[in-house]
Amino acid sequence: MKKTMKIFENIIKDFTCYGKKTNWHIQDPASQRLTWNKPPKSVLVIKKIRDASLLQPFKDLCVYLTEEKNMIVYVEKRVLEDPAIMSDDIFGPVKKKFCTFREDYDDISDQIDFIICLGGDGTLLYASSLFQQGSVPPVMAFHLGSLGFLTPFNFDNFQTQVTQVIEGNAALVLRSRLKVKVVKEHREKRLAIQNHIEENGVLEKELCKQTKYQVLNEVVVDRGPSSYLSNVDVFLDGHLITTVQGDGVIVSTPTGSTAYAAAAGASMIHPNVPAIMITPICPHSLSFRPIVVPAGVEVKIMLSPDARNTAWVSFDGRKRQEICHGDSISITTSCYPVPSICFRDPINDWFDSLAECLHWNVRKKQNHFTVEDGEF
Repeated sequence: MKKTMKIFENIIKDFTCYGKKTNWHIQDPASQRLTWNKPPKSVLVIKKIRDASLLQPFKDLCVYLTEEKNMIVYVEKRVLEDPAIMSDDIFGPVKKKFCTFREDYDDISDQIDFIICLGGDGTLLYASSLFQQGSVPPVMAFHLGSLGFLTPFNFDNFQTQVTQVIEGNAALVLRSRLKVKVVKEHREKRLAIQNHIEENGVLEKELCKQTKYQVLNEVVVDRGPSSYLSNVDVFLDGHLITTVQGDGVIVSTPTGSTAYAAAAGASMIHPNVPAIMITPICPHSLSFRPIVVPAGVEVKIMLSPDARNTAWVSFDGRKRQEICHGDSISITTSCYPVPSICFRDPINDWFDSLAECLHWNVRKKQNHFTVEDGEF
């Protein structure tokens, strides 16, 4: 994939001449284009599992990719285990050409040139989750789900649109991800050391377990099943900035700003803006407003020493786990964004989604004055 794809990622161009004043130019987001170094040969097709309404679009797309475009199609194994697909004898010859994989078992990161998603926004989040160690291939998302904020393509004329992508005639928006590190203490081992049960010389790293995640939307820390307020400390580059007392806190990307963060009262940020959002969930404070911090900082979240209960954390709604005293969650902007293919361009696609999916600023227009009304 890395050899096949090239993305123009320059955000700022410097036109400096020796002895002259420096001029800076901010790149127009609409100028980000997908360029192939060589024609793509492999595609990963992601379909929402066991959704009967997606069976025919899935079959039509796969037949087109394999027979018309001669592409290598990768499909998750459990998609093909759907009884409706297994019992389809006509689709059988096409199915035999697929390369299959299993989530968390098979590494396909270096085998995919681009991705096609069939479903809702969740399919794009799932595509991101499959590439945890490095670059993500460009993603083309068809709107076949419920909301569709992140899925700008309609399936009606998919052949033309897929052909344009294969030919490199497409705009891109680079959706930043969050790099997350969760550190958990081995409490039993630490307790044993404190009680002098274990031998001397145990390294500190043996007392902790580290897990890393790449997150597209948000990291959510909440109070879980407890009836008490969550009580977590938030650090920015090592400095304590506040303690969240409420239902929890959301740390999100600009892409995630239109998801849970928007429901919690945060502003909506265009995905081209390099930023991290920190949004409280039902804070027990009238003055705790959501904030936006630079993309390069590290946000660290820990239980406050006097917290009455534990907290729970999830990553794009998955991998939910408990956070106890001594555990920490470190969050910063990842070096590996998700290149999302646009229907038109990053600006128009975003505002179209705001209007169509969230009905942003929808209001009946005020009537104009008549000649008689204007006299008063």
